[in-house]
Amino acid sequence: METRAPFVVVGAFVLAAIAAGFGFVYWLHNTGGLGPRVTYHVQFDGSVPGLLVGAAVLFNGIRVGEVSDLGLAPDDPRRVNATISVSSATPVRADTKVGLEFQGLTGVPVIALEGGTAKANSGPVPTLIAEQGAGQSMTQAARDALRRVDSVLADNSGPLKDTIANFKVFSEGLSRNTAKLDGIVAGLERMTGATPPPPKITYDLRAVQNPGAPGKTINVQWAIPEPTAVAMLETQRFLFQPAQDYPGFSEAMWADALPKLIQARLIESFENYDLAHAPLRMADIGQTDFQLLIDVRRFRIAVDSTPAAEIGLSARIVDKSGKVVASRLFEETEKFDKVEPPAAVAAFDEAFGRLAKNMIAWTAQAL
Repeated sequence: METRAPFVVVGAFVLAAIAAGFGFVYWLHNTGGLGPRVTYHVQFDGSVPGLLVGAAVLFNGIRVGEVSDLGLAPDDPRRVNATISVSSATPVRADTKVGLEFQGLTGVPVIALEGGTAKANSGPVPTLIAEQGAGQSMTQAARDALRRVDSVLADNSGPLKDTIANFKVFSEGLSRNTAKLDGIVAGLERMTGATPPPPKITYDLRAVQNPGAPGKTINVQWAIPEPTAVAMLETQRFLFQPAQDYPGFSEAMWADALPKLIQARLIESFENYDLAHAPLRMADIGQTDFQLLIDVRRFRIAVDSTPAAEIGLSARIVDKSGKVVASRLFEETEKFDKVEPPAAVAAFDEAFGRLAKNMIAWTAQAL
């Protein structure tokens, strides 16, 4: 017994120290500090869901104390009386607002104090009255709002049905009189001078239909990629030199952007020359033996003296290693009488036809 006595004493001391440590931490957590405390009474006119003794008390978002007591008001079962213990340095005033906040994902309730006048108290602070609905959570507020909306809809179900029926009659009337409404709108446009924009007229470039019998067969795999051009030529509009507007051309446009249109009509012209050995687009196949690279230099209407369609294309044939096999500049001009879209398109067709024939013969000879 004499040997075991010191161990018993040491064990009891260790357990007491641990219990004292836990008790001190619990006390420090629930009192919020070691300084002097002041007690206030708070009255809630309604439920306080989840509020417990020991819950935090915040003043302007800062923890200043805790709830020390909770109970129902004996004179009114709808009310809840709470006692809070806060630091004596907390500036609680008679007009300090009291509410219930729910913090975190779990919605832990805390008592929130806010504001008050800056003047010092002339006496003890009376019971603090919480704001109406302070204990109402967001979920409950949403339920109450939906309940009020449902009540309003139920009370006005008859007028709502009549309104919907009137909308139905109105929409049916609009449907029956669509043609008349279109006539009214057209009449208003004529009266006010407002006319819809004229429709766009699309023009195509004609490929060479009869380039002649093949003088030399192109027995290689080759392609014509999309031609390169400056940004001004990446358009479907008719271009003029010098640049200006002409009647009729604001509604006229090419069938595609000029580089893509030239590529399509050159490939079609080569197909009309020799379909079996016609060029491919680069999107059709991967690597080819040769490529015919086109750079669009001019595709415009010159109006210095007599209007004329001008086309200028720079052509280079390169092999798969990137070596230039042959190169040439193709230029054609075709005059026309009136500066109007049909005449200009006919002139472009003639100029492009001669240019494409020359390019076909040159390419066949080079390859």
